[in-house]
Amino acid sequence: MTAEKTTSAFGWRVYGLGVMALAMVCLAWGDFDPGQPVPKGFPYRAALAYAAAAFMLLAGAAIEWRRTTAWAAAALSAYYAFIVVILMNGRVVFANYAEYGSYSGIAEQFAIAAGGLIIYAASAKIDAAQAARLTRLGQLAFGVCALLFGGAHFFYMNLTVPMVPKWLPPTQAFWAYATGIGHIAAGVAILTGVQARLAAILLTAMYVSFTLLVHVPMLLADPSSHWIWSENALNLALIGAAWVVADSLARSRRLGRSS
Repeated sequence: MTAEKTTSAFGWRVYGLGVMALAMVCLAWGDFDPGQPVPKGFPYRAALAYAAAAFMLLAGAAIEWRRTTAWAAAALSAYYAFIVVILMNGRVVFANYAEYGSYSGIAEQFAIAAGGLIIYAASAKIDAAQAARLTRLGQLAFGVCALLFGGAHFFYMNLTVPMVPKWLPPTQAFWAYATGIGHIAAGVAILTGVQARLAAILLTAMYVSFTLLVHVPMLLADPSSHWIWSENALNLALIGAAWVVADSLARSRRLGRSS
């Protein structure tokens, strides 16, 4: 494994912790993550939910150990891209193609797949050219997800505004619009490569602020909610994914200077 292909910061560790957190919420409730819709009458649904959670927990833990990082990242990327996004959410998008929420919802899961792909490219024993292609593919996928996240803020402003703390100046609406614009600007930057790393860093910081200002207070107000626990875990995974993107952009810049 070359130094250039070794992840350079802690993003991949946060990513692994986020996936583990999602798994533990699933195990605690004995159900699939809300972002992994499986029909209630699906055969052996409960057993499959536990199996999926166990896989996520083991893969998330394996991300933390460098000897298994590459294979765990590949497994998670494949699981989220093909099982969660295509099989689980594909039918939801097909049935609700006119609703923006079906696309922004699928983007949350696809962002986790993108993060796993980048981690695999950075840690697997593959040639530099293939690693660069996979890394860029993951970056582009994450950039598209950021655009969809930003659009959701505007499509569902009535839901976004109440989530902003009332005490935060100047107004709740201001921050609802600002974070929507921030997502879109970050997505454009990552897709075009213009100030992409700065955008990814700021996006990571914004997700951290969501945890502190939105998700943890919601959890303290209603600690029995499965959805709120899942949102906290999902946001942790998105922090990790955005951090992984920022790390990968730093490596790309170093490699560009050395070539």
